[in-house]
Amino acid sequence: MDGKKIIGRTEVIDLPELGLYDIDAKIDTGAETSVLHCEQMEVVNKKGHLYVIGHIRPNLDSDKVLKLTFPVHRERTIKSSFGQSEIRYIFLTKIRMFNELYDIKLSFRDRSAMSYPMLLGRNFITRKFLVDVAKKNLASNLI
Repeated sequence: MDGKKIIGRTEVIDLPELGLYDIDAKIDTGAETSVLHCEQMEVVNKKGHLYVIGHIRPNLDSDKVLKLTFPVHRERTIKSSFGQSEIRYIFLTKIRMFNELYDIKLSFRDRSAMSYPMLLGRNFITRKFLVDVAKKNLASNLI
């Protein structure tokens, strides 16, 4: 196992730099990149640098919407499970699991039709975790 932590098929994670906590995330080893739900996304060019702006509702029961801006780390063409290609704008942030912070590359996407607001893909999982699909929520941020 080489010291890799075991995670379940779903996990509850924190994104502290975004001010988002207790987010339900689905582990998807078939997905290359990780993605976070946002209600609206835009990309702007400021002085020659691209920034991605996501409008995120931290709590679905609330009217509060956070407007988060991150520099674009890179652009990637992603093919969905339906075979459609689209450009995703990747940004860097931190994720908390097992009370540890890890670097993660994320993109914003409308996941309102999906069961989980976040998807953790294999670019994040590889070399850090093993997935036990019979388990859930092994990385809970218990203090």
